[in-house]
Amino acid sequence: MAMLLKGAQAAAAMNEKTAARVARLEAAGVRPTLAVVRVGERPDDLSYEKGVMNRCSKLGIQVQLDALPADATQEELLAVLDRINRDAAVHGCLLFRPLPPQMEDGAIRAALGPEKDVDGITDASLAGVFTGSGVGYPPCTAQACVEILEHYGISLEGRRVTVVGRSLVVGKPAAMLLDRKNATVTICNSRTQGLEQLCRQADVLVVAMGRRGAIGSGCFAPGQAVVDVGIHTDEAGKLCGDVRFDEAEPVVAAITPVPGGVGAMTTSVLAAHVVEAAARASGL
Repeated sequence: MAMLLKGAQAAAAMNEKTAARVARLEAAGVRPTLAVVRVGERPDDLSYEKGVMNRCSKLGIQVQLDALPADATQEELLAVLDRINRDAAVHGCLLFRPLPPQMEDGAIRAALGPEKDVDGITDASLAGVFTGSGVGYPPCTAQACVEILEHYGISLEGRRVTVVGRSLVVGKPAAMLLDRKNATVTICNSRTQGLEQLCRQADVLVVAMGRRGAIGSGCFAPGQAVVDVGIHTDEAGKLCGDVRFDEAEPVVAAITPVPGGVGAMTTSVLAAHVVEAAARASGL
């Protein structure tokens, strides 16, 4: 039976450190503050927003919400981001995407200052992930994958890691973060030839394909640690991931559950980024 890499336990450890940093900042007169910017009312945005609000409240991070209607113009959103960029009391910004069709995603992302980009959506932040320059912050979900592995003591240095998925939200930045830990990383996608073999050969398998149940029994090997980033709903209405858990769990050594794995960690990573941004801005 595989060890379950539960996100809640890893998140609790991170939250403890974040709360301590918040206390130190507040003692110095700094209140870490996050701006949440949402256009429209997509159910998944509202659900994540609720989780962010709850996490930040518990950690003592102040949150301000800018909710625009779904038919808002690009100029209206740009004005909100400009105000956030210029407000020294706001340390981080979470902008929900995808944006409505009347808005140009690239132009909007470029308008946010990387020093306040706590979810790694700007080109400057992503460049920082690839170069290690320290500009901006990694995408929260990508960092959550690494944080969970490290929390459970799963060695990365010199290990073979296969990342299935090449998005700029998870796959590519996760691969770069794992590379920083001196892992030997292979990035795959749905068209990779010999995908099952590359998965089986990995010591650590990170799956972020965005396809329900795409990774099955032919991809697993004894001793592996599997991180499943996917989140879907099956025919019975139950949450499930990109990995077929019932086929992986009897074989591998450790696996993140869905739900309760990576998703449980992301808001804690976001909160930690906000506090780090507040510390950088105040020179503390």
